Amino acid sequence: MSTTVRAKFKCWSVVHSNSPNPNDVCAEVRMQAAYGDKESGNESWSKATPSAELRMFVTNPAAIAAFESGKEYYLDFSPAE
Repeated sequence: MSTTVRAKFKCWSVVHSNSPNPNDVCAEVRMQAAYGDKESGNESWSKATPSAELRMFVTNPAAIAAFESGKEYYLDFSPAE
């Protein structure tokens, strides 16, 4: 039986960087576990995952555009079979 685990992360930064090829794009996307109290709606996430960090270097322009600093995102983890 495979189990999927859902986590909630907040995007802290999307930093664009230069590439040797001016036609290529690259950005570093950094996220941390969502935290907060009952009013923020993140109380249960804070208890389940009090600390986590995700750092990605992305070269797909559409994927880079999908991330925005300050927004929260769900990440679903399931076994790769």
